[in-house]
Amino acid sequence: MSVPENLHRIQQRIRLACERAGRDPHDVRLVAVTKNHGAERVSQALDAGCGAFGENRVQEAQEKIPRLPPAEWHLIGHLQRNKARLAVQLFHMIHSVDSERLARALSQAAESEGRSIEILLQVNVSGEESKFGAEPEQVEALARTALGLPGLRVRGLMTMAPYSDDPEDARPVFRGLRELRDQLRQKGLEQLRELSMGMSGDFETAIEEGATLVRVGSAIFDEAE
Repeated sequence: MSVPENLHRIQQRIRLACERAGRDPHDVRLVAVTKNHGAERVSQALDAGCGAFGENRVQEAQEKIPRLPPAEWHLIGHLQRNKARLAVQLFHMIHSVDSERLARALSQAAESEGRSIEILLQVNVSGEESKFGAEPEQVEALARTALGLPGLRVRGLMTMAPYSDDPEDARPVFRGLRELRDQLRQKGLEQLRELSMGMSGDFETAIEEGATLVRVGSAIFDEAE
């Protein structure tokens, strides 16, 4: 199947997942993950109406983005502080802010660029040592710090679920992130609306648990001929 056909299929699955969950499909945004995929395939998805794209690495984005028409780009992978300024120049939203030091570096970079940038706070809900992200009990303090920094617009939370062939294994992680977001909003952090969670193998489960941003790559690009 072609990239446009795959994209249409994913968009339909998003709509059906929203129907099952009693949600408005307009409340869920697809971020097409372009890691290891060339500009030609990304351009096909852009032409087919995809509105947002995600990259895992700043270096790959730096090479790819200038070769494409203007689009909304999200950084979904781990970010080192020494690449904060470049990330601010390239991306509309950064999903992977997991420390006060990184938040401060992004704030400084955004100010120096004369702009503000949307960020999400990455949370290690599963507790896996191999995963980046703040511990759930640390997120309130991180959020309050980030909300006080100039140049940052804190929009919500992000998490990565453990890899599994069964999407149901990810449900407790997704539910945990939603419950954490809701608890923080009840404490006055109403800016935390977004939930970035779910990938190609489990995005429907993530939608059922409240995802507002789903990060899908292989189901869009890998199966294209």
